[in-house]
Amino acid sequence: MTRILGIAVLGHGGIARAHVSAVRRHAEAFPEAPATGRIVAVVGRTAASAAAAAARLGAERGTTDWRATIDDPAIDAVINVGPTSLHAEPSLAALRAGKAVLCEKPLARTGGEAAAMTRAARESGRAAMTGFNYRFVPAVLLARRLLLDGSLGRLYHFRSRYSDDSLLDPTAPFTWRHDRDAAGSGVIGDLASHAIDVAHFLAGPIAAVTASTRTYTEQRPYGGADRPVTVDDAVVATLEFHGGAVGTLEASGMCPGRKNHLWFEINGERGTLVFDLERLNELRVYHGDGPARGLADVLVTERDHPFGGRWWPPGHIIGWEHTFVHQFDEFVRRAVEAGGEQVGATFEDGAASARVCDALLLAAETGRRVSVGSGVDPSPVAPGR
Repeated sequence: MTRILGIAVLGHGGIARAHVSAVRRHAEAFPEAPATGRIVAVVGRTAASAAAAAARLGAERGTTDWRATIDDPAIDAVINVGPTSLHAEPSLAALRAGKAVLCEKPLARTGGEAAAMTRAARESGRAAMTGFNYRFVPAVLLARRLLLDGSLGRLYHFRSRYSDDSLLDPTAPFTWRHDRDAAGSGVIGDLASHAIDVAHFLAGPIAAVTASTRTYTEQRPYGGADRPVTVDDAVVATLEFHGGAVGTLEASGMCPGRKNHLWFEINGERGTLVFDLERLNELRVYHGDGPARGLADVLVTERDHPFGGRWWPPGHIIGWEHTFVHQFDEFVRRAVEAGGEQVGATFEDGAASARVCDALLLAAETGRRVSVGSGVDPSPVAPGR
C-alpha cells in the first residue's frame, strides 16, 4: 500500500498554496508512487493567521509552535516556505529530528548559513531538497537531456535573465524582502538564485563573476513612516563557468510588462537552446542540419518528453503549478528512500547557488571580479524523466 506521509508546512504565504496543491494532486499524476502526503499542520506567526491558513489550505490544524510541530511523531516531512531568515533554524531542527525537509529557495541568506544546513542534511541522512522547481519544467529537462547527449557539443555561452515588475510601485509597503538582515539580498536571492540554479543544472558550476546592482526605490512605507530598503532591486552580472563557457545574468523587479520572465539561451559548437518561462511548454532548438535549418519551436508535450503522459495527451499544455507536483513526487520518493532518478535540487545545490549569490553581492560592492567560494559542487543529476 502507498505510504501516507504527514506533512507540516512552515509558513502560509503565497508559495505555500503551490506546495499544498502539489500534495493534493500528487497521487493523480503519480499513482504508482511509493508514498504521498497529507497536510497535518500549517505553522504561522499568530494563532488566528495559522487557523485561517489551515482552513484555507485544508490542513488538519494550524499552530504557531514550529518546534512542537517538528517533534510531533505524526510529522514525517517538513515543507519550509517561511521568510529566508527562518529557513535555517527550523530546517536544521527538522533534520536532526529525523524529518525529511523541502526548503524554499534561496536556501539561506548566505553561503555560510547554507553550508551549515548542508552539513546537517548530510549527517542526518534524510531527504533534503531546495525548492528550485524550474528544474521540473519539462522543457528545461528536455534541454538537460540534449546537453547530456552532447547534441550541442562544447558549450560557449549561457545567458539568462529573470525579470518581473513586482518592485515597480514605490508606494508598496516595506516587507522582510526589503531588509538584508532578513532576506540576505533582494532580487539576487529572490530571482537570480533561480537563474543560477538553472545555470548549474544545465551548464555546470559557476567559477567567477562580476556584477553591478541598483536599488531604485530607496525607502518604502512602513507603519506610518518610511524605512530604508537595504537590498538590491536589480543586478547585471557576467559569469565564468568551470567548463570554459562564459555568460551573463540579469535579474530585476523593475521591468514593466514582465510578470515571470525567466529566460535563458545556451550556445554550443553544434546548436542553440532557448527557453522562456512565460511560454513554459516550449523549447527553441537549433541543430544546424539540413536546408530548413533554423531555430525551431518544440512543444514539449510528447509522451517521450519529460513527464510526458503524466497529465494530458500530446499538444495539451501544463502550467507553472505542475512543476511543484513533479518536485513533490521526487521529494516523497527520496523521503522513503525509494530510489529512481533524481533531478531535483539538493541542499548542496542550494548552497552552491547561495555561494554565487554571495559572490555577486561582493563583486557589486567592490567592483571586482570575484571567484565563487569553495564548497560542495552542484550535485550531478541524470536526464529528466
